[in-house]
Amino acid sequence: MQSKNYFRKGFGLKAEIEDDLKAEYESALITTIRANQNVLVRGEMTIRLAEAFGFCWGVDKAVSMAYETRRKFPDRQLWITNEIIHNPLVNQNLREMGIRFLDEDANGSRVAKDFERVGEQDVVILPAFGASMQEMAVLEKKNCVIVDTTCPWVSAVWHRVGKYETSAFTSIIHGKYQHEETVATASRASRYLVVLNLEEAEQVCDYILKGGDRRAFLNKFAPAASRGFDPDTDLVRVGIANQTTMLKGETEQIGKLFERTMMRRYGPENLAGHFKSADTICDATQERQDAMFKLVEQPLDLMIVIGGYNSSNTTHLQEIASERGLPSYHIDSAERLIAANLIEHRDLGRKALVRTRDWLPQGPVTVGVTAGASTPDRVVAEVIARLFELKGIAAAEPEVAKR
Repeated sequence: MQSKNYFRKGFGLKAEIEDDLKAEYESALITTIRANQNVLVRGEMTIRLAEAFGFCWGVDKAVSMAYETRRKFPDRQLWITNEIIHNPLVNQNLREMGIRFLDEDANGSRVAKDFERVGEQDVVILPAFGASMQEMAVLEKKNCVIVDTTCPWVSAVWHRVGKYETSAFTSIIHGKYQHEETVATASRASRYLVVLNLEEAEQVCDYILKGGDRRAFLNKFAPAASRGFDPDTDLVRVGIANQTTMLKGETEQIGKLFERTMMRRYGPENLAGHFKSADTICDATQERQDAMFKLVEQPLDLMIVIGGYNSSNTTHLQEIASERGLPSYHIDSAERLIAANLIEHRDLGRKALVRTRDWLPQGPVTVGVTAGASTPDRVVAEVIARLFELKGIAAAEPEVAKR
């Protein structure tokens, strides 16, 4: 990472790409709604927008660096290891700029990452989620230009995992073991175990306290554990880490659970030798979750959550609405609002899209709207305009009601 071909801070071309970014991703409508305390009323439709939503600082940085990279190297082949963020509009824009994806073939179909295609004069962009140590080693041997857009919050987790590694602690990572960020984080630990939720954490803690069927434990957690993981020896000293987009409350619960477990197993006086933890939840993730908790306390008829279907932080926003019993629909674009009586969306826990009829109530309706950290304002504005259109209200720029 000390190579002259490695870049982490952009190329000083922000002013040159600013107009392109504004045209692609910003919205005057969203600016207007924000100025009116995040509320818009027209006819029978009231929109309540979360106080914090959409593009976070890390995402904005990653997208800006990708655009700067294209300006810096106009004649070179640009690659990206996988989606820069989980938003279809942004990734499609990069494709149209001539940036090719290492996990896609020439037809755009998903394939295993093929680093053989990278030439010495090529430029490879690392996404906001980061890249694994194995990928970094391959790229360094290529002697190509590397532009690293990894979010600083992700890097902070890596730093924490590195400290655990130095102290011979096993990293317990709260996350989704197949998610790009968690893969990159786990690659920085020789011993790790990924737990998806509090339920899985409880199973691990039960084993620490009571022992159990070692083979059954390994069968369950094998895909989420480091090679050669041994629960009888690798769970003696543990440190808590996380995928930055997980629910903050659950990460905190998991940390407290392991802390109590290690105190019970080894005694409070020996805790420091068996347990370590630190708060590595991203500020933007926390802000969007806090805003969602506040929004669902308002009188709402339904909730629209906007974001890529493989976006972890977006999924967790919908979970908050679902836990309140509020009808909620996770969509990635305005096109999913097919008609007033038909919406295409993704249900929690399901990969396939589903269609729901009669989702939009007749008469006066109040709709809560939020968006994951990878969703541009422009996409949010298109969804809001479509909601008004489905109520028979002109889709042109709405006027903001005075309150």
